[in-house]
Amino acid sequence: MRYLKIKSDKIHPFLERLSTYGALYGPVKISEEFYDYRKIDDVKDVAFEYTRTVTPAKKYVIPTRQDMFEFDMDTNEYRETIGEVEPFVLFGLHACSIVGLRILDGVYLDEYPDKYYKVRRDAGIIIGLSCLPDEYCFCNLRRTDFVDIGFDLFLHELPDGYLVRVGSEQGHKIVDENQDLFEDVNNQDIQNFKKFERKRHEMFQYQGSFDNLRYMLELTEDHPLWDRESDKCLGCGNCTMTCPTCRCYDVQDIPDIDGVHGKRIRYWDSCQFRSHGLVAGGHNFRETKKDRFINRYVCKNAYFYPLGTAYCVGCGNCTHFCPANIDFLKNLMEIRGISEGVYEHSR
Repeated sequence: MRYLKIKSDKIHPFLERLSTYGALYGPVKISEEFYDYRKIDDVKDVAFEYTRTVTPAKKYVIPTRQDMFEFDMDTNEYRETIGEVEPFVLFGLHACSIVGLRILDGVYLDEYPDKYYKVRRDAGIIIGLSCLPDEYCFCNLRRTDFVDIGFDLFLHELPDGYLVRVGSEQGHKIVDENQDLFEDVNNQDIQNFKKFERKRHEMFQYQGSFDNLRYMLELTEDHPLWDRESDKCLGCGNCTMTCPTCRCYDVQDIPDIDGVHGKRIRYWDSCQFRSHGLVAGGHNFRETKKDRFINRYVCKNAYFYPLGTAYCVGCGNCTHFCPANIDFLKNLMEIRGISEGVYEHSR
């Protein structure tokens, strides 16, 4: 892998250069407490020291609402509305978010690629950014706190700038076309990088592994936690809408007022909505809130073999944004039968 350094005074010029490769999106502060990925018009608005965003980066490859095709009932014809997607740059994705995109790749770009997803994924440039965990983060338990692939460039914080890892052919091209912004890494930079990584590792609240969790879930269908926690759940779907890997969607045909023309759309849905499991005839595969609650835990902790990790990347978004204060991580620890104090010190 190729390693370079960019100094702090070159960061904003670097962002300006990135905007020439496509529409630039990145994390910005939107309130006293919250951040979100937004279109960047002024590079000084980019927030470098953020932990999480209200909506995940998946919204740029799986739009919340997407037109699929238009149809004409008179001619029995339809016209796809994919079109060309303009190039764009996603700046500031943390490691767990990048793993989230790779999980979505495994779902949408398998042996039957989803063309609506692929055209957007191919148009995007991914620039990663290092971070420090807060009390909600457990990506280390998921082995998603560091990424080797899935990005074009990845920036790691240094005292006077960033150590840059180049992760793709596109990343090499960006560096080669902007060599005046970069310089070689020296020994002090390497030592500072190691120091930052040690600091980051030690800041995680818990240490250990969740590798056997999926089996624990299969063996605890009668655990009292399910009744207690699902009773708190509001069924609002916040947990799935803020999750980097949740991918449930619904499809609808929307007719025009003339009753002849119309369009088919797909949009984000949630397994926590009662309507999601409802089928013709009024049958519902997950009729109760408890059924839906358990399903999410089982789904998020299922094993994703291509990456060797679970579908949950440990970002903590579902807990942070839950209006009912349901703590996903602590529930998982209870399922495993491990107390908080014991787990915290199992290094």
